[in-house]
Amino acid sequence: MSAHEYLQIAVFVGALILLTPILGSFMARVFMGQKHILSGALGWAEQGIYRICGVDSSEEMDWRKYTIALLAFNVLGFLAVFLLQMLQSILPLNPQKLADVSWHSSINTAVSFMTNTNWQGYAGETTMSYITQMLGLAVQNFLSAATGIAVFLALARGIARKTSQTIGNFWVDVTRSVLYVLLPLSIIVAILLVGQGVVQTFHHYVEMTTLEGVKQSIPLGPAASQIAIKQLGTNGGGFFNANSAHPFENPTPFSNLVEVLSLIIISASLTYTYGTMIRNRKHGWLIFVVMLAIWMSGLAVSLYSEYHYNPIMGTAQNLEGKEVRFGITNSLIWSTSTTVTSCGAVNAMHDSFTPLAGGVAIFNMMLGEIIFGGVGSGMYGILLYILLTVFLAGLMVGRTPEYLGKKVEAKEMQMTLLAILAQSAVILVGAGVALVLPAGLSSLANKGPHGLSEILYAFTSSIANNGSAFAGLNANTVFYNLSLAFAMLVGRFVVIIPALVIAGSLASKKVMAVSSGTFTTDNSTFAILLISVIIIVGVLTFFPVLSLGPIVEHFLMIAGRVF
Repeated sequence: MSAHEYLQIAVFVGALILLTPILGSFMARVFMGQKHILSGALGWAEQGIYRICGVDSSEEMDWRKYTIALLAFNVLGFLAVFLLQMLQSILPLNPQKLADVSWHSSINTAVSFMTNTNWQGYAGETTMSYITQMLGLAVQNFLSAATGIAVFLALARGIARKTSQTIGNFWVDVTRSVLYVLLPLSIIVAILLVGQGVVQTFHHYVEMTTLEGVKQSIPLGPAASQIAIKQLGTNGGGFFNANSAHPFENPTPFSNLVEVLSLIIISASLTYTYGTMIRNRKHGWLIFVVMLAIWMSGLAVSLYSEYHYNPIMGTAQNLEGKEVRFGITNSLIWSTSTTVTSCGAVNAMHDSFTPLAGGVAIFNMMLGEIIFGGVGSGMYGILLYILLTVFLAGLMVGRTPEYLGKKVEAKEMQMTLLAILAQSAVILVGAGVALVLPAGLSSLANKGPHGLSEILYAFTSSIANNGSAFAGLNANTVFYNLSLAFAMLVGRFVVIIPALVIAGSLASKKVMAVSSGTFTTDNSTFAILLISVIIIVGVLTFFPVLSLGPIVEHFLMIAGRVF
């Protein structure tokens, strides 16, 4: 690696660290109902939304009402996206006269964008009309991200409050998330992207004649506005099939930096927001450091693998499948970031990575998207692991486990284990079923361990609500559209519902006084313990299947063997 490539990493990490407290502090003021920089400019819009929707912003909900409101909101989102796809041939803003989407692909896509997964088994420029992209997919990019933030806020309030029966108002949380955070940031990022050459137009596709005299259709569309929220909301669904490897989505090195930083910045900043909400910023920074340490470990393994001599390719720098405009390092910064954040956007093809680099991408998602994670979902996901860590530490020293003064008891652990184990079970069972059914095997592009990795990646990406793919698997079939849609639903709601149950349970508890025996959660000891629990749970659960996929493929590559 050159000094220039080390500088790329330093710039990215430095910008992330610098922006985290700035954005995190702003979001804390927004979500705690305090005055902030946008209060005067957009406060009238917030109140207008409440009046139009009949929402009493002063009325709070218990965890049951909060959950019902969330589920109803998401069901409506699913129906809207499903119907737009099924009827797009008769709707306006369809200059290419694209046909209606198949029923099974419509179900998959509607579930995908509702759950913040944004898995795409289709090519956007040849499948989705402008109105479907904007009114269906782009709108859900905002709303699914806001849903994740709302659940995090509910859990944070449950931890911070004392003997309370309420955890906030879902409609207020969603409104503030969109109005003050997602929408303004999206406007800023979209303007930056347009300035770099990302397309933003309602014009028809352009017919061009190539140097060989062949007619070629150049796809256009309102891309920049959707790309901004796809990154900021950790959605990842590309306007074009090649996602951010497409020059119309990501034309320059600066646009690449803006996009990869956008996909992680809100998730990272929410650690600071959490520290502010619980009045313990040191603990918030500790969570950030834990996340950053695991992210950097994954990046280091990926860099080692991609820059290590490959006897099959006969090179130490394999550019196949990489974005040659940005280089190997930028491709790996992106792949590591997108698979820890549940974004799923790509600027290179993960299917072409060396086995270990591809394995890191899979393992990042297997951890449950808790290393920064999705917008909001990363924080409520890692808080479940923090509760598990506190519980295990309490058992080891023979004390009743406590987290920030709240006792962690059987109910919290039952919900935590349900959320963690359900995800793991669907990944392993789903991939296992696909490996023995003709419908699952018929879509493979490769055999051997890489074929296993393709199927494993698909189910892991779906259950983790990530949405990226190994690209070698044809997932636009009835079997994969329906099975992966089920995985997305489990990955989203079998974590959200337990998190809200825990929020309600913790909110109702008293805060215990700090004593000499209180387990401290803002020091290096706890950080090491938390990292250990995260890695051990992931390794014990998934090492056998990873051994049959990317790990054995790595050793075959080192031995110069192909399959």
